[in-house]
Amino acid sequence: MKVLKSILPVIKNKYLVTIVFFIVWMTCFDVKDWAFLMGRREKLSELQKSEEHYNTLIQNTKQQLYLLKTNSETIEKYARENFLMKKDNEDLFIVNSKPD
Repeated sequence: MKVLKSILPVIKNKYLVTIVFFIVWMTCFDVKDWAFLMGRREKLSELQKSEEHYNTLIQNTKQQLYLLKTNSETIEKYARENFLMKKDNEDLFIVNSKPD
């Protein structure tokens, strides 16, 4: 009975009840509740990592393009590696390795 008498004034306080109701509503029942916000934050983190990865790939590709435009040895190396081209007096042996 003493516990009930000590809790009763707190429950009758309309400001406290309103604040508690507002907090419960915003964390559990609102469209943009706590779980939604955490999911969005995680998605943002994934997208930022992806952006960094693609920016690195773009920089590497730009560097390769610059080398291909300026250096004839690089063009020859690229053609030999990617298109299996060869000079007239050369023989080309292709060895396929089995994946383990």
